[in-house]
Amino acid sequence: MTVSEQIKVLCVRNNISVSELARRMETTPQNFNAKLKRESFTVADLEHIADVTDSSFERKVVLKNGETI
Repeated sequence: MTVSEQIKVLCVRNNISVSELARRMETTPQNFNAKLKRESFTVADLEHIADVTDSSFERKVVLKNGETI
């Protein structure tokens, strides 16, 4: 599942539209939709999305030996 698809699922589960998410992020729906199409979200963007949807964003790399970076 792409990041854009995950964001859309997040919106559905939070009962908000993508346009509403854009407004909460203080950007226009047009700019936000362009980012969805380009798949151009930064880690900071994803953290902000989590913040405005009262969620958490976790990122980690797990090595073959189970070690987490």
